[in-house]
Amino acid sequence: MTWNLISFIKRKKHIQPQVEEVAANPLPDASPDELTPLDLAFAGDAVYGLLVREYLLKSGSRPVKELHTLAVEMVRAEAQAKAAHIIMPMLSVEEADIYRRGRNAKVGGIPKSATPGEYHSATGLESLFGWLYLNGNGDRIEELFDAICEGEKK
Repeated sequence: MTWNLISFIKRKKHIQPQVEEVAANPLPDASPDELTPLDLAFAGDAVYGLLVREYLLKSGSRPVKELHTLAVEMVRAEAQAKAAHIIMPMLSVEEADIYRRGRNAKVGGIPKSATPGEYHSATGLESLFGWLYLNGNGDRIEELFDAICEGEKK
């Protein structure tokens, strides 16, 4: 379904940083399994947002304001909570554990536009997408996002 982001994720593990970059950043690479659920959600928010934007662009050219409005509708907590519900039966035990860790994470605040349950489910979904991305599992991201898009159409 998605072309550029998924192919980038698949190549991500093969890209080596330049020597100068390593010297400037002496921090060791953290394993995705060592990151907090909110760290994973930070990455997953960006990945999910980019997938949504790519999906909208592939559905045809529209005015930018309309694209933005549609993107906001798809990435808000309520929509992400529905997306999480759609893919829950598809998750492996390990993926479900990552989702639960994200869902149960203590978040700083909940926007007025979402219920606490929706916001926590959305954080779980973002954690899962972040974990998959950081592990370079583009095929799985594509499979889950395709299921979300199909579920939204029903």
